[in-house]
Amino acid sequence: MTWKSMVPSVPSSGSSLWAALCGLLLLCLLLALPAGAQQLPPRIGVATMQPGEVFFERFGHDAIVVADPASGRATSYNFGYFDPGEPDFVGRFARGEMMYWLVALPLEEDLAQYRDSGRGVDIQWLDLPAAQAQALADALAERARPENARYRYDYFTANCATMVRDAIDHAMGGALKTQLAGRSRGNTYRSESVRLASPATWMWIGFDLGLGPYADRPLSRWQEAFVPMRLAESLEQAVNSEGRPLVQARQQVLPQRLPPEPAESPRPWWPWLLAGVVLAAGLCSLRRRPRLLAALAIPFWLLCAVGGLVLAWLWGFTAHQAAWANRNLLLLDPLCLALLFGAVALLRRRRPGRWFAATLWTVTALAGVALLLHWLSAQPQFNLQWIALLLPLHAALAWSFTRPRLPAAAR
Repeated sequence: MTWKSMVPSVPSSGSSLWAALCGLLLLCLLLALPAGAQQLPPRIGVATMQPGEVFFERFGHDAIVVADPASGRATSYNFGYFDPGEPDFVGRFARGEMMYWLVALPLEEDLAQYRDSGRGVDIQWLDLPAAQAQALADALAERARPENARYRYDYFTANCATMVRDAIDHAMGGALKTQLAGRSRGNTYRSESVRLASPATWMWIGFDLGLGPYADRPLSRWQEAFVPMRLAESLEQAVNSEGRPLVQARQQVLPQRLPPEPAESPRPWWPWLLAGVVLAAGLCSLRRRPRLLAALAIPFWLLCAVGGLVLAWLWGFTAHQAAWANRNLLLLDPLCLALLFGAVALLRRRRPGRWFAATLWTVTALAGVALLLHWLSAQPQFNLQWIALLLPLHAALAWSFTRPRLPAAAR
């Protein structure tokens, strides 16, 4: 039977009207096909980039991938872009006023830099209902517009990982936060920062000395997701709004050719105390050689003074909330700057004034206050290892320079 034979006959007077109706019906059928294809929801994934070797790569990275099922194109929405050529970039970075922005670019283009540096990349494809997936894709496209892309960066609460976390949670109507906010593994901002920075000695020391009590509160799984790898772990344990696992599949896009992220390890304080006592004993043994003792004390006091001034500046003049009220300021004391003048006087075979002894014991007493606060504070700061190392040194220098009394002609 042909198509023509299936069409019922009509009076010749209405043939034009009938032809128009058939044409309109055929047009609707043709238009319905691409319209249906366009209604397919996008596929949403979270790309997790493993840590790199440059200091700002130590904590890993991530992005949201939106794959168009019709065209097959995948777009990476990356919240980690900044411009070091911006005016006052270094000053704004130091003050905690960094501006980052969201960039949308083809996934392959985004992956090129990680492929070249040997950093592994996995994509977790999410099982989101169609409406949520489309809403997330639309929100990202709107957020990536130049007028909306910039945001105020915060290392712990507004970074590449937390922005990804928040975007997914918003699309899920808050269901992700509900699942993660009430759970904790006891990790803190300090423990995670020191762990991930540990391959670079100067970096983990800077974090450990520079963070105050704010960084020692136990984190929920929601807060812990400021680390991209922690966010990936939490996504594996989450479910979608229909009760199914949120992560539908995990795909390795690039292999990790660099050392893996550092594992968690305990940080006992007693080795620090042992080192502090041994060094303090060595200083006390030089009490009858004040010039040599002064020569050794100068770099120590200089480091303490400069470190204390930096900590005071971070507390009083920056937006780095995690550095506020830092009790290491009692150990890295800016008063050590005054002690440098006394040390120079000893090197020139002159006796320092009475202020020198008073300042020495003041610095030691303030270091002792740090220990007292650690014991008595309702919100302790995890700095016992620094107290165990530095308090014996301050006490040894104070005792060596004031007991026994220095001879009239310093050697």
